[in-house]
Amino acid sequence: MYSNLTPVLVGLLAAAVLATAAIALRGPVVRRLALRQISRRRVEAALVVTGSVLGTAIIVGSLIVGDTLDFSVRQTAYQRLGVIDEVVSSSTPAQGQQAAERLAGLRADPDVDGILTVRQTAAAVAKGDGPGRKGEPRAGVLEVDFAAAAAFGGSGSGLTGPQPGPGQVVINDQLAGALDARAGDTLTFYLYGRSTTARVARVVPTQGLAGYGGSGAFFAPGTLLAAAQEAGGRARPETLTLVSNAGGVEGGNAASDRVAAKLRAALGPLTSQGTEVDKPKQEVLEEARQAGDELGSLFLFIGSFAIIAGVLLLVNVFVMLAEERKPELGMLRAVGMRRGRLVRGFVVEGAVYALVAASLGVLAGLGVGRVVVEVAARIFASFGEDDGGLDLVFSVTPTSLVNGFAMGFLIAFATVALTSIRISRVNIIAAIRDLPGEGGRRLKRRWVVASTLAAAGFGAAAWVAVARSQGVGSYLYPALATLALCPLLVRLLPRRAVYTATSLAVLGWGLGANTVRPRVFDDGSTTTFIVLGVVLTFSAVLLVSQNQELLLRLFRPLVRRPTASGLAARLAMAYPLARRFRTGAILIMYGLVVFTLVLITVLGSVIDAGVDRAVANAAGGYAIRVDYNPAAPLTDPAGRLVGGRFAGRVQGVAPLSAAEGRVTGLPGLPKPIDSTVVGATPALAEQGLFPLDERLDRLGRDDRAVWRAVLADPRYVILDQYLGQTGAGPGAVTYRAGDALTLTDPRTGKAERKVIAGILADDTAFDGIGEHSFGSALITSARGLREQFGGGAEASAALLRLAPGASDQALAADLQGEFLANSLVATRIRHLVELDYAANRSFFRLLQGFLALGLVIGIAGLGVVMVRAVRERRRSVGVLRALGFPASTVRRAFLLESSFIALEGILLGAGLAIVTSYLLFKNDDELQAAGSAFPVPWLSIAVLVAVTAVASLAATAWPARQAAKIRPAVALRIAD
Repeated sequence: MYSNLTPVLVGLLAAAVLATAAIALRGPVVRRLALRQISRRRVEAALVVTGSVLGTAIIVGSLIVGDTLDFSVRQTAYQRLGVIDEVVSSSTPAQGQQAAERLAGLRADPDVDGILTVRQTAAAVAKGDGPGRKGEPRAGVLEVDFAAAAAFGGSGSGLTGPQPGPGQVVINDQLAGALDARAGDTLTFYLYGRSTTARVARVVPTQGLAGYGGSGAFFAPGTLLAAAQEAGGRARPETLTLVSNAGGVEGGNAASDRVAAKLRAALGPLTSQGTEVDKPKQEVLEEARQAGDELGSLFLFIGSFAIIAGVLLLVNVFVMLAEERKPELGMLRAVGMRRGRLVRGFVVEGAVYALVAASLGVLAGLGVGRVVVEVAARIFASFGEDDGGLDLVFSVTPTSLVNGFAMGFLIAFATVALTSIRISRVNIIAAIRDLPGEGGRRLKRRWVVASTLAAAGFGAAAWVAVARSQGVGSYLYPALATLALCPLLVRLLPRRAVYTATSLAVLGWGLGANTVRPRVFDDGSTTTFIVLGVVLTFSAVLLVSQNQELLLRLFRPLVRRPTASGLAARLAMAYPLARRFRTGAILIMYGLVVFTLVLITVLGSVIDAGVDRAVANAAGGYAIRVDYNPAAPLTDPAGRLVGGRFAGRVQGVAPLSAAEGRVTGLPGLPKPIDSTVVGATPALAEQGLFPLDERLDRLGRDDRAVWRAVLADPRYVILDQYLGQTGAGPGAVTYRAGDALTLTDPRTGKAERKVIAGILADDTAFDGIGEHSFGSALITSARGLREQFGGGAEASAALLRLAPGASDQALAADLQGEFLANSLVATRIRHLVELDYAANRSFFRLLQGFLALGLVIGIAGLGVVMVRAVRERRRSVGVLRALGFPASTVRRAFLLESSFIALEGILLGAGLAIVTSYLLFKNDDELQAAGSAFPVPWLSIAVLVAVTAVASLAATAWPARQAAKIRPAVALRIAD
């Protein structure tokens, strides 16, 4: 994952390390100063390292998740494809024979390792009779020469061994497990609507040829052709020529493009007559790479908030270290040390911390990745293979470890370097006397001019971004423009008024941008949400930090009490007010993570609340979709599925046919897109209604009118909103109703111009139709499908509308048993939707758990700050104790201080998340049209707030006890 970034990251890492080494070697004073600070302050060094470890661990863990998914899908591809790199498919045995003859000359090609011709079909298979009968309605059946298969696939083909004789079959262990079958058992196969019995000769592993294309049963050559002839020749098996490239199972993929070009050249005119060349391994491996990158990026996006929290912890700790060393820094500056040397000393010290933290972070990241993969594996395993199940196998690549180490080190190094520049700007006299820093020092005129020019540039960029509804720019550029104006404004207006107005403006725009520009999230980019969270949290914290006194008025009754508790409260409030930067950094740490946690929780509730609406959109009034084998079609489905034993349970049937099509000319999608073209009769719109996200108004005033127009006129089509949308959500759709496209039959090359009449809201009911489904549907009239695709249009499915009170589960079981010979598979649409929601729910929990690492950083950061605060205030505490303040008051003051800061950050993040999710909810047209109420999971939020508050209190309990134990005489004598 992110292997293309490795050279850049390694280069930056090497540059940073070499620069640090040069500074240390050329400056012995700087080197001794940095190493002395590390050796003398080991506790502080450990705190700094801790602040970086979790950030690196999160990065490495995210990369490992991507590696695991990529590896798991690749393993599945290698297991199911073995040495197969290209597949040449022909629609008829005669054409398949011609293709095999034309390709025979490539056997001597150095890029080709082997060629094998097989025949394939789908069939139902059953074991036994009566109540205990077990069946598999859609099993892949392969007719293959076993000797040729063994030579083609080698030991990994799964088909080594003797060829089955007449009346015998070899099955793989996957089919055997589904049927509970073993060698010697008799199975019944329904080939082309006719039953054929065969005895299991042996069971072989599901790998290579023995797992290709979902195949589960393997017969000797001639079996399928004979069965087709006995059935009257209505359907024939598909002829496939399998090609293996030189280079083995993995290496052969590199030559796939070159070999495919040679195959097409050898086939000549057959490629325009229905013979196709596919590269299944290349496609699967590319999908694996994309899926791994996308999942890893998602976890990296979620973890980015925790990484930002870790960066702020580093900044806070280094600033506090500088505050403690302020007299020492002042003396060094007084004796002539230049500010640059101080910066270099901090850089060397920080580089040591960063190296140690990145190394430990890689080890911790392995553990984090392992835990996340284990949880994700259970989520994937909860679904069957047909429902998207996948066996995850933990995997990590050296590239990811190198990238994670480099990212963790560079983030920590850059943070330390930039913070060092800030803390080196000390007033010598104030530092030596340990006086508070100068507040509100005016910037020099050149910096004011530069920031004003930057504000103008950001303003221009913001205008363009908002006009184009660009997600990241619409949130980031206005915030930067407003912030860059502050140096100019503070010369004209009071500082507090400027920062208050600035934070209010940025906060208001962040909350209301998607109301002004509703399509601001249409790019589907996770970066938009990162920028939104950062902008909202930073502006809210700036607003609170500038107006803490106003907030503290709420606590006046407690502060003014002439008791020990009132005194403790006054002490607790004094430090956050005096150290606004530190307080603000902790608030941001808490606010960012809690904001994301609560936002995920609320959005999860919104999604869960929409189950019924999602089922209505997905089902369109239908409850079950039945798919049957085109090789053994179900004649008269409208009559047979309504009458007989199904009478009274099925009210309506909408037959569907399907073909493989290719779409070109869509706006924003320059590449051809393979799509499943679904043909429907007018019954589809009469028996039910599938909602449309967008429709062509000239065809009618409502969705039903548009559907009727499409099903009557072949010129119009309805598109799935995911067609061609690789790596983006449905909001990233680039085409609209009224756009034109070209639909082509790849078998014959016949092309027709179509107009988009509507965008389907949910394609669940049409997903997976046909023998070769591409996952995206294009719906047209059945008449238009037959006219363009001819024999390529196969009747293969039907949608069933149930009578009130009828059980979809019982009916699905009865249908599969009744029409087993037709390989009928009944799919309950509600069940599919509920499976998706269950997956989303589990995945949200996984993301919440991953993000909880950010809370660990925030809580640890609060504990670190309180530890440093105790050390920094030893003298002050000693004076208070010498004046007679009891230890309990000191302890209570520290606990109240940490509780106040933690609760402020928690409530700030939770409040922003609720408001943001509410605005997103209100701007969702579908949710508003459905009349759904905004669901807020108050209990879950309350538990989150309570647990975080208690954990924060526990993290500061030890520093508070230490503060209470400070002895006045010892504290007042401390020199360091």
